[in-house]
Amino acid sequence: MTGTARKYSVMSKQSKVGILIVSDRGSSGVYEDRSGPVIRQIITDKLGAVVEQLAVIPDQTDTIKNTLIKWVDQHRLDLILTSGVTGFAPRDVTPEATRQVIQKETPGLVFAMLRDSLTVTPHAMLSRMVAGIRGQTLIINLPGSPKAARENLETILPALPHALELLRDDPAAEESH
Repeated sequence: MTGTARKYSVMSKQSKVGILIVSDRGSSGVYEDRSGPVIRQIITDKLGAVVEQLAVIPDQTDTIKNTLIKWVDQHRLDLILTSGVTGFAPRDVTPEATRQVIQKETPGLVFAMLRDSLTVTPHAMLSRMVAGIRGQTLIINLPGSPKAARENLETILPALPHALELLRDDPAAEESH
């Protein structure tokens, strides 16, 4: 991280969030997910959002894709954060599944996360995170490790309230910026 203090604004309307953990070992009970609780705490404490959906699923493109579509189209979530399988391993398919779901990419979010992550580790350049929009939902891939998920989410937190207001076409979006 850059070491500068970050300001977080609470969203004007409580946003509905989904946290999707993608992990073969986690979904089979072999590994206890540690990223989900970290993400949940940040989202609820710093943004005042409510987590309405939380799931741990296997590294399967169709499962990831179908879950994202259901959460957007049926549950009408404002924000979905995925964690896991964004690297170079053969089963790291979250970015591909996300690209099949989103209608518009949001490369600035990914750029900011990569920029800050590179100040922590050169391995950040091996991340293939994707962020984008489907309908009025923002979907963001985060790394699977709790530390990296926290660092990346904290990088983009200052922009999330405004981004979600814009997606909702909230009049407060224009007033606050």
